Amino acid sequence: MAKKKEQEASKDEQVGFHKGALSTLAKERQEMMKILGIVEQLMQMHIKALKELGVDLEADAKDLQKKIDKAKKENPEKPIEDLL
Repeated sequence: MAKKKEQEASKDEQVGFHKGALSTLAKERQEMMKILGIVEQLMQMHIKALKELGVDLEADAKDLQKKIDKAKKENPEKPIEDLL
């Protein structure tokens, strides 16, 4: 009988622990979303300023993608199994 109460208490403790963890993580996620929103706003401000200065970000992005593609062809990624 005492052992059953211990198991029940242990289960209740585990449930409480996991619920508490989820609650904390949900709050952390909310804060992270606020930070992400601020970062997005700042990025948009910089993009707008660069466009006003005549900088073509799309062309820069295409050039960068070409360089990345070329580097991947020259040095293909090894499967993760080979890295371990």
